[in-house]
Amino acid sequence: MNRLKRFFFANIREISSILVIILLSIFVEYRSGGNFLTVENISDLLTETAILSILAVGMMMVIITGGIDLSIGSVMALAGMIGTTVLKNNRHLSPLTIIVLAIGIGILSGFINGTLVAKLRILPIIATLGMMNVFRGITYIISNGKWVMQADMTPEFMQVASGKIFGINNLVVMAIVVYAVGYIFLNFIRTGRKIYAVGNSEESARVSGINTVRTIRLAYTIMGAVAGFAGILYVAKFAVSQGETAVGYEMNVIAACVLGGVNISGGTGRVQGVLLGALLLGLLNNAMPLIKISSFWQEAIRGLIILLSIIVNSLIQRNVEAKALRRRNI
Repeated sequence: MNRLKRFFFANIREISSILVIILLSIFVEYRSGGNFLTVENISDLLTETAILSILAVGMMMVIITGGIDLSIGSVMALAGMIGTTVLKNNRHLSPLTIIVLAIGIGILSGFINGTLVAKLRILPIIATLGMMNVFRGITYIISNGKWVMQADMTPEFMQVASGKIFGINNLVVMAIVVYAVGYIFLNFIRTGRKIYAVGNSEESARVSGINTVRTIRLAYTIMGAVAGFAGILYVAKFAVSQGETAVGYEMNVIAACVLGGVNISGGTGRVQGVLLGALLLGLLNNAMPLIKISSFWQEAIRGLIILLSIIVNSLIQRNVEAKALRRRNI
């Protein structure tokens, strides 16, 4: 019994998210007249949520360090624009080459963000907000105000996002792989554990011998790599690349992390929680039009749910800290 109780409290955020997803699914299924819990709709929901889910893994690492990255939408646009422009002029290139190029652009962008935050000690929100405009501006310059259209892309490239493996969309498969790698990295690799240490207390981590500058910069670099990867998947999925690609997308990613129980102050967050948070946000985006909620209300409802999630996470965190303090005093 005690073991079950410990398991429940150790996983209370994830259990709460699962219960919310189940109850919300039942409600939407009832209101939609049986059109929600169909194989086709669930497949669409997972496909639509895949890119958001991939990005949430990278954002989670940044938030755990106590930072934030507001530039990921612009990095997605930049990686997508450069990748598709190169493909337009070199149609013989393989999709893998374009993907590697996009990830490379993301790595460079993330490294710049990480250097500004970790080395130059600029506040994360200021550094990434400034770079958001820089990356978006470079995207406009490269595109010269023009779009890269479907006709400029190869069928093999678009197949990256629309193809299937064993009946499962490629985007969903790639999201699963990213989550598996993220889980292993954060839980079983020493460098991943250092990210948590820095987020809990940067000064303590530094005293214990952790290179905090390198660790924080690594978190932003990983976020950049993930954003570059997601950006090329995004343009492959929608078969168009433009300067306005993924504008405001970072807010959805941050929301998925918050819904998944990531402490916005840093130090706390789990991959499985972020996965559930992304699924919950995807469920909301899919369900509200299905049950004919006015578009004027959809943003307000999403915002209210995110706010409630922050409040709940804050209360849970306080309760955990209070229990830990009582144990130390005993």
